[in-house]
Amino acid sequence: MDKLDELEVFVAVVQQGSLAGAARKLRRSPPAITRALASLESRFDASLIERTTRHLSPTPAGLVLFERAKTLLNDYTLAIEDAARTQLTGLLRVTAPVQFGRKHIAPLVMQFLDSYPDIQIELLLNDSYQDLIEQGLDMAVRIGQLRDSSLVAVEVGSVQRIVLASPAYLATAGTPTSPGDLVNHLLIAGTSISSSREWRFGPPENQERVRIQPAMMVNEVETQLIAARAGKGITRLLSYQAFEELQQGLLCEVLADYRPPGLPVQLVTQNLKYMPARVRAFWDMARETLPALPCFHPSV
Repeated sequence: MDKLDELEVFVAVVQQGSLAGAARKLRRSPPAITRALASLESRFDASLIERTTRHLSPTPAGLVLFERAKTLLNDYTLAIEDAARTQLTGLLRVTAPVQFGRKHIAPLVMQFLDSYPDIQIELLLNDSYQDLIEQGLDMAVRIGQLRDSSLVAVEVGSVQRIVLASPAYLATAGTPTSPGDLVNHLLIAGTSISSSREWRFGPPENQERVRIQPAMMVNEVETQLIAARAGKGITRLLSYQAFEELQQGLLCEVLADYRPPGLPVQLVTQNLKYMPARVRAFWDMARETLPALPCFHPSV
C-alpha cells in the first residue's frame, strides 16, 4: 500500500471512529485497514490513534496529521479532476453504419457536443468494414459478429433481418406463407457487400435458402424503403432500418416465423484501460443511451 493510501485509511478511521467502519467505507478488509494504520504509525514512530473498547480517536499528533491529511487528499482529488477536465478536448473519431449512424449516432453526437463543447467529433458513416487501428478510429458501432477478437466490445442491442412489403402490395399479390413462395413475388434487393442473391431463413442448424431474382436492385437502404412503400415489391432489411415504417403501418413484416437469428449491435474500441478521457466520456454516454432505443424494443 502506498503512502497516499495509508493517509486515506487513517482519515477514514478517524472519521468513522472504528477500523470496521473505515473498512466498510473504503471497501477493504479489516486486516488491510489494521496493517495500513500500523505501517503509518511505524513511519511516524508515534501513536496516532487512541484505542478504547468502544471508540477510536486521534492522539494530539494524530489530530495534526488528520487535518493535514484531509487537505492533502482533497488537493489530490481536485488535481485529478482538473487533469481529467483538461483531457476532455481534442478530436474523437467514430464510425458507424450509414443508416444507424444517421438515425441514432448523429443525434447522440450532437447531445454529446452540447455537454463537451471543447471536443471535436469526426463521424464516419460507412457500411463497409472500417479498421480502427489502420484508420486511426477511436470507436465503432458494429452490427453483427466481430471479425477481430482482439478488440473490446460491449453489446447495446440486437436487430433482425426481416422481410417487408406494403399493405397495398400484399393486397394485390398475396402474402407469402413460406420462404419458397418468394419466387412468385417481385423482390427489391440491396447491392451492398453484405447483400447476396440468396436469402436465408431460420436458425443455422435448420436453414432454408432461397435463390432470388430481384425485380429491382439498389445500393441504398432509403431507396429500398421508398420502393417498398410504393408497393413495388417485397424487400429484406434490418429491423431498425424499417422501424418507423412498421410502427406507422406503411410496411408489414411477412415470414416472421422464419426470421434468422438476431445480430448484435456493439460498441467497439481498442482498449478500455488506457482510453482517453474524451473517448471514455462518449463511450459511457453511448453505453447508457443506446440500449434504450425504441428500435431495439419494437412493439410490433
